[in-house]
Amino acid sequence: MDNRCESRGSYPKPFFLVPIRRSYPKFVPTGFELDAYLARIGYSGPRTATLDTLQALHVLHPAAIAFENLNPLLGWPVSLDVNSLQEKMVAGGRGGWCFEHNTLLRYALEALGFSVLSLAARVLWNAAPGSPIGPRSHMLLLVDVGGLLYIADVGFGGNVLTAPLRLEPHVPQATPHEPHRLLPFETGFVLEASLSGEWKPFYRFTMEAQLPADYEVSNWFLCHHPTSFFRQVLIGARATAKGRYALRNNTLTIHRTNETEKRTLADAAALRSSLENDFALRLPESSELAAMLERTTQTSPEPRP
Repeated sequence: MDNRCESRGSYPKPFFLVPIRRSYPKFVPTGFELDAYLARIGYSGPRTATLDTLQALHVLHPAAIAFENLNPLLGWPVSLDVNSLQEKMVAGGRGGWCFEHNTLLRYALEALGFSVLSLAARVLWNAAPGSPIGPRSHMLLLVDVGGLLYIADVGFGGNVLTAPLRLEPHVPQATPHEPHRLLPFETGFVLEASLSGEWKPFYRFTMEAQLPADYEVSNWFLCHHPTSFFRQVLIGARATAKGRYALRNNTLTIHRTNETEKRTLADAAALRSSLENDFALRLPESSELAAMLERTTQTSPEPRP
């Protein structure tokens, strides 16, 4: 096994039962509109800080709000303040990437009474064995539910979680899609998923709480650095009860329980239609966007990193 995801050590059981310390400041700002967010994802259940509520939000959010990178690809800013997130992802019908998704989810969870910490992860997915470990470029959440800790993450692209995971090592955990598990690694964990019968590492994370300023640094880097993958390739992802939808430039892949379908979107109209229908995005009328969609359908598929 690649040493980047080898299991090392274990945590004593009491570690998993320690509630999140409330000394950490809450994220939720006064301008957050919980009603609008819940309507956006289609949740009408009890507004209580229970596991049932967390599970319901976790499956509804990635079905309603897609992962997409249109802003960085077009050179448009990605802002993480509450007004920008609500204008874009709630009222505007757009999606976003991990910092946007999980910041929005944290606002909602805290507004519902959950105690939440924000964490950071180093992505391992698709990394070649022996390649250098990357920066902490992914955001996830640690949620306290009655003294038990769960990982929540609605922003991991085409492999997004569709259920929270108990912070318990070595135990495969079912989700509406693939089974997942957490393996201890140094001072944190590696998240893995069972794909076609084989466990694959997604990312590794520690338990160090992150503040909004920590994400601003990674957010800016991924938006602006010329080597950023998100500035080079169009990405879309959405997980529904019917399966997973994944877009890479003009190649659409649909993963269902027993089959995978792949299509090439031949022109800009087909690509826009897929973004609007398969990924449920409300796209702006923009000459920059139209030109990018046209270019994307005229280029050869990008090799995977």
